[in-house]
This record gives sequence, structure tokens and C-alpha cells, in this order.
Amino acid sequence: MNDGDFFSGTLALIDEACATGGIDDRHRTLLRGISRRLTVEYPLAMDDGSTRLIKGYRFQHNDARGPYKGGIRIAPNLTENEVAALSMLMSLKSAVLGLPYGGAKGGIAAEANKLSRGELERLCRGYIRAIYPVIGPEVDIPAPDMNVPMEAMGWMLDEYERRAGRHVPAALTGKPLVLGGSRGRATAVAWGGVYIMEEIERREKQQYMTYAVQGFGNVGGNMALILHNKNKKVVAVSDSRGGIFHAHGLDIHAVERHKAKTGSVIDFPGADNISNEDLLELGVDVLVPAAKEDQIGERNADRIKAKVVLCLANGPIDVRGSELLGSRGIVVVPDILANGGGVVVSHLEWAQGREGLAWSGSQVSQHLKDSMKRAFKDVHDLAHEHGNDMYKAAYVLGVKNIVEAMKARSL
Repeated sequence: MNDGDFFSGTLALIDEACATGGIDDRHRTLLRGISRRLTVEYPLAMDDGSTRLIKGYRFQHNDARGPYKGGIRIAPNLTENEVAALSMLMSLKSAVLGLPYGGAKGGIAAEANKLSRGELERLCRGYIRAIYPVIGPEVDIPAPDMNVPMEAMGWMLDEYERRAGRHVPAALTGKPLVLGGSRGRATAVAWGGVYIMEEIERREKQQYMTYAVQGFGNVGGNMALILHNKNKKVVAVSDSRGGIFHAHGLDIHAVERHKAKTGSVIDFPGADNISNEDLLELGVDVLVPAAKEDQIGERNADRIKAKVVLCLANGPIDVRGSELLGSRGIVVVPDILANGGGVVVSHLEWAQGREGLAWSGSQVSQHLKDSMKRAFKDVHDLAHEHGNDMYKAAYVLGVKNIVEAMKARSL
């Protein structure tokens, strides 16, 4: 699937959710639009004295429920269609989780791993200078996404505050703890996924023991580590270069050390190298796509053998893929529910920045757990009410919650 297909697929999800949820044509049309599309170009001074022109984006989808909220990613092939689709998914995710946010997405078209630390800092600061007029704690609150480390959010906050001429800790989330960040933010998406699985196990009265995790970055790596520490058997993990498999389970702590030393999980001693495609088709209890969009669709859905697909990446499965898996009794937990832990904790960070407060790690963990399980119940109940699966029910719930806010504003 190319970026155009990702965008058109997201529109199709909104259309289907509106039809199922009884949303009128006017509001469906509004949900298909992007409120603001900001595309910028700015100079980046390289260490060798040369200058590059960098393209960046900030798209804002819908703010009926509150300020726009969404991540910033750094990727060399980033496109407008990709950013637009992700901004829509962010609106739906916030609405499913009951948060007072709309949806936005931002990005920088660059290769982060080919930049020096100084170049990366100048890249991030330049981006904030370029989009400064359209962001802020009561307008649009950016957060980190792919290839944006916590350190970079500190640079971005500093640049924003330099422009504002005052301290504004609620302007961005995902910051270092010393700058007003939240405890538990780095592992929030992974723990949110764990809490969803606990709820599935409780309702189905069974344990899911074997996992395959596609992606070994912040989300996938933390997910694999948490599962390993809970005595679940993680038999496969992967990164952009490929994956590894061991039928009796991987020592995730050792895999982490191997990747830190070699730059990849591949060639881990005692494990078999496999492709990312192979990982998706393993006969495990739970498959966790935690890397990127467009991993499961009509082309390969018939080869998926997992009992549960927990979508921690954004858009890893399309609507046709979910239908095919559902017809075979495979439970699909969509991204707008499964990976919501990040924005739940970001909301706490934003609130603490506005109020000058801080919460303990245990308070953050309990709030995250309660929020994820409440959202799971809402989606599960709606699926039962409409006689459909959780994938479709989550999108129906998202559009209903947004449209309710739009109607309250007479939009």
C-alpha cells in the first residue's frame, strides 16, 4: 500500500464507521476534511558547512473535542497523505479514549540516523520555529513519534519557549522528566497494550502465552521486555533489518544488549533469522505489529495464524484485512484503541504542565490502566451492540464521540 492508499483507506474507515453509526452526510463530510494543512521549508546548517532545505508538515484534522494533539515523526519518505491520514487517526484515538483533544500530526522529511547530534538538534529547533504560529498548549500540543527521542522534545520545548518569551511546559509532551515530562511516558504505549491483553484474557477466561512482536523500537522493544518480565514467551521480534525466532522464547534482555552492540536484532546467537513478513505469519497466540502501517491486508490475511492481533503501530492493518481475520475468529484490537497509552499519559503531562503539579509513577500507572480498560469496555460493549468486531466498533465509537462534540458546538 502506498501513502495514497493509506489515506484513501482511512477515509473508507471513516465512511464505514459513519454509515454503521448513523452519522449524517454533513458531519461525515466534515470528518473527511483536514482543518489545516501547514507545509513548511526551512534551512538546516550541516556540520560540513553546507545548507539543506528541509520540508516539514503540521496537519490539524478536527478540534471539536479540544486542542489538536499528535506526534511528530522524522522519516525520509514522509508525505502529505501519510500525515493527513495519521492526523485523522489521532482524532479518532483521542475520542475513543475519552480525552479532551482533537487530532493532529506532524513530521520532518529527513533521515535522523544520518545526522549528527548537532544537526538533529538544529533540525528539531528549525521545525518548531517554522510551525510555531499554529501550536501551543491551548491550540495544538505536539508529542514524539517515530525517530524523535525524548531529548529532542527538550530541544523543541526550549525553542518554543524562546519564541514565546516565557516558560510554557504544557506546549509539548513527551519531554524529559526534568523539563516537566511525565513518569511512565516512555513505556506508556507498551503498558497500554499489556492492559488491553489483560482485559481480553479476563473476559475470555484464558491465558495467551506466546507472542511475536514486529518492531523493536521504543514501543515494540518495551512491549517485548514487559511481556518477558511477565513470563510470557516472546518467540520472535524484528526491526527494520529483519527478525529473529526461537521456538522456546527469546531472552529479551540479551536481545537488547545484542542490538545495542550490533545495531540490529538479527544474528542473535541461538535464534534463527527471519523476515518481517515471516514474523507476521507465525503460529503464536498474539501478534503485535508495533513498527509501521500497512502490514496486514487482503494480500496476506489468509496466512495470519495468531489468535489475537494487537495493533500497537499506527495503521498496520486495513479494513479488508480486519474483515478477513474476523471471519476466521481472530480478534483484532485496532490501533486507535491498542496504542492509546501514549496519549493517555501525554494528557496527564499536559495537565500537570498547566497546573504545576506532578504525579508519582504509581499514580500514572493506575490512571493509564483505568483509562485503557474503560476504553476497552466501551469498544467491546459497542461491538456487542452492533453485532460487529472490535476493529469496526472502535471507529464507530470514535466518530460518534467527535460528532457529539461537533453538534454541541452547532458545527
